Amino acid sequence: MKTQTAADVMTPEVLMVPEDMTVSELADFLTEHEITGAPVVDRKGKPVGVVSVTDIAAAHSGTEAVMRRGPHHEYFRSGEAATEMRGFHVEDDERQVAEIMTPTIFSVPEETPVAQIARTMIAGRIHRLLVTRKEKIVGIVTSLDLLSLLCDED
Repeated sequence: MKTQTAADVMTPEVLMVPEDMTVSELADFLTEHEITGAPVVDRKGKPVGVVSVTDIAAAHSGTEAVMRRGPHHEYFRSGEAATEMRGFHVEDDERQVAEIMTPTIFSVPEETPVAQIARTMIAGRIHRLLVTRKEKIVGIVTSLDLLSLLCDED
């Protein structure tokens, strides 16, 4: 039996956002694509960080709620996320994504075993890892992808 790797469980289509996108545009982008976060790239397409709805909420703490209804659930990606994300909107925030993102990239090579990916995510308390091949991004693995493996084993 072959040990599953990042290449086996990753999502190959990685939606990325430019660092100069506004926070309002980011909120709309995340809602439109029913995702809770994305890698951030510079003008040359080089990854420079990661941004999520948590970053948006933190940037707006002490101000009017960002979610119009329902609690914010960072762990969802689709299905229920679609319902939760419909209420997500930020008005008139012209700050750039670079101002609120986490300026760290967490990645693993595509041949990394799934168990190692899980340990990395737990140790770093992170919910998404970029998957690389020869230092190029070829996919993304989320905590939901790993949880899906548990269901597939039944």
